[in-house]
Amino acid sequence: MEFSERLAYFGLSTNLIIYLTKVLHQEVETAAKNVNYWSGVSMLMTLIGGFLADSYLGRFPTVVISAILYLMGIGILIMSQYVPDLKACGGAGGQKCEKPTGRHVFTFFAGMYLISVATGGYKPALESFGADQFDDDHPVERKKKMSYFNWWNLSICLGVFTGVTAFVYIQDNVGWGVADVATALVMSLTLALFILGRRFYRYRAPQGSTLNPMAQVLVAAFQKRRLRAPTDASELYEVGSPHKRLLCHTNKLTFLDKAAIIDKAHDIDNPNPWRLSPVTRVEETKLVLSTMPIWISTLVFGICVAQISTFFIKQGSLMDRRLARGFEIPPASIFALSALSMSASVAAYDRLLVPYLRRRLGNERGVTILQRIGVGIAISGVAMACAAGVEKRRLDAVARAADARISVFWLAPQFLIMGVSDAFAIVGLQEYFYHEMPDSMRSLGIALYLSLFGVSSFISSGLITAVDRATRAGGRRGWFGEDLNQSRIDRFYWLLTAMSVANECMFVYFARRYTYKHVQKRVGGVGGAVAAEDSATACDGSVKCQGGDMA
Repeated sequence: MEFSERLAYFGLSTNLIIYLTKVLHQEVETAAKNVNYWSGVSMLMTLIGGFLADSYLGRFPTVVISAILYLMGIGILIMSQYVPDLKACGGAGGQKCEKPTGRHVFTFFAGMYLISVATGGYKPALESFGADQFDDDHPVERKKKMSYFNWWNLSICLGVFTGVTAFVYIQDNVGWGVADVATALVMSLTLALFILGRRFYRYRAPQGSTLNPMAQVLVAAFQKRRLRAPTDASELYEVGSPHKRLLCHTNKLTFLDKAAIIDKAHDIDNPNPWRLSPVTRVEETKLVLSTMPIWISTLVFGICVAQISTFFIKQGSLMDRRLARGFEIPPASIFALSALSMSASVAAYDRLLVPYLRRRLGNERGVTILQRIGVGIAISGVAMACAAGVEKRRLDAVARAADARISVFWLAPQFLIMGVSDAFAIVGLQEYFYHEMPDSMRSLGIALYLSLFGVSSFISSGLITAVDRATRAGGRRGWFGEDLNQSRIDRFYWLLTAMSVANECMFVYFARRYTYKHVQKRVGGVGGAVAAEDSATACDGSVKCQGGDMA
């Protein structure tokens, strides 16, 4: 399922800027903004999709409904290529006209944005549904789950590679309509296989609004803001449950602990959730709030990622792409280098680096999740510096001869380096937002990870506009012209490099102060021993429980 969706998504997104400039005749700056807007909406919609999957629909139904919407979006794109009145040039056929018809533009973007809506439900629900197939309380399955996101991303890379090679080649040399039909067939086949396997899956039932308990904690803490929290965490209120994992109390965001203070006004047997919240619910609220600094400090990384499907691809369209006589590489197919690099890096990390680091450092993951993300962010800055150097070389060649074209393989280093960066940062972010969110909010956790790239896409568009206005002030020639030969995106890349360095410092600051999730678990299912599942230490003390044993 993920293979076919990534094939479709990247087959469209990586070549979208080429379609917008060549078929819809948009200027490169406008086209780059439209690509960022579309990808931004696609990723931000995951917040809605993840919330619905966790709270009301369930993950499996959300995947199926979203896949059907995805196919409907592709169907609209097919109509825009084959229905005479909806073609770019209307009933005249073809795509070689000075200006596309308004009907075509509307139909094309309607299909693309329906795909955005579908992506919003598909991505967070499918990824978390896959992780749900592993039992956190089973030692063998727990260990396998640590490799899940690595192998998940290998399937993504396979889909990306196929999309940006075979399907992009079909778009450029046969037709967009043919590529859309092929994409629809592949997605239909994988959806049918996914539904056929429904008897063999593990399911988590939705538990109602996942945001309501957070609101109850905040309200309860505010109402008891004048009370002093006890120094002994065991005096705080907790409710044991055989069906829910309990969280250890932590000493961060301690003002929220007041929501769990027991006073004489409370009916312990039938508490008002807006006045008294158990420690686990308080800690779940802390978890969500604690992810925000990490989320914010990875936005610049998301901006760097946004350049791959915009300026990186557009650079390739202005370079010598001849591979052999009569064969020219489609610009978007250069993206395959990033997918290959990420695949190789993920495999090497999982099979070579993790076992070595596990022996040396004693951490079952090799390194912590945030350390992995930090390495990826640092490498993305190196990729931007490399991209700046390559673009300067290309512009120097154009300055010497207007029709000069250096080899497209000069772009290989920046794509390869970004692939390595993604293997560390993207996989790390997926793990982080899945594992560190409450169990009932894991689809929303994946959505938070994806929304990072959505917001980054919008910031990238805003940054382009701001830089363009600033560099044109006083009648000067700006960094963004009608095409890349009249632009100075090498300077823009250097700006992103500087931003990456500053962002790395901010990320390290927050990461060093972060406390990972502590989960209480019975050892062997009997007795009072407690072990911490997602951290290296057990809870420092027990928490007073009402209504049953801790599970």
